[in-house]
Amino acid sequence: MRRTRIKVCCIRSVVEAEAAIAAGVDAVGLVGPMPTGPGVVDDETARTIGAMVPPPVMPWLLSSEETADGIAAHAERCGAPTVQIVRHVAPEVHEALAARAPWLRRVQVIHVEGPEALDTVAAYGTRPHAFLLDSGRLSAAELGGTGRRHDWRISRQIVEAAARPVFLAGGLSPENAAEAVAAVRPFGLDVCSGLRRDDWLVPGRLAAFVAAVRTADAAA
Repeated sequence: MRRTRIKVCCIRSVVEAEAAIAAGVDAVGLVGPMPTGPGVVDDETARTIGAMVPPPVMPWLLSSEETADGIAAHAERCGAPTVQIVRHVAPEVHEALAARAPWLRRVQVIHVEGPEALDTVAAYGTRPHAFLLDSGRLSAAELGGTGRRHDWRISRQIVEAAARPVFLAGGLSPENAAEAVAAVRPFGLDVCSGLRRDDWLVPGRLAAFVAAVRTADAAA
């Protein structure tokens, strides 16, 4: 049976992280400074939350830094073993990061605004450890957390073509999680606003999301 990985993003406190871990997720996302979007925490909070996350669950730091030195320094300040790079940095940045911080796992966000996203993924090749497809708009400095769904037909094509595992984000919720698994067949799902009400994580929606993904896995 396939097992779709689950990442819950926009974690803002130890309490939220504990709830996500208890629900059986695989990763929690800690959002660094961003021009837009929800769930931003400072470096000290990210470090505190990340330090209490037990293996095999992984804390991911979302960074809007654009250079290898900036990204690596951000991860070091937060003690993060995995960084989600939310801008379309140059492919060479991944090469520099591999040399600068070989311990750091790199997830490259791809903002799926149209079919050109396929070319963007191809240009990165095998440099990132994984890709994450989101619904931001670079032209509007939207780098994630939009709660908006993009064209999953393009996402499915990326999953089939990419040389690395692919996570799907953007507009996910308990109501469409099973559809996402069936339609896109991603390695993992990444959810933020679809589990929140008034910006607070709702345990019932978290449980429903995990249950929907596991049901979809069993049916695959």
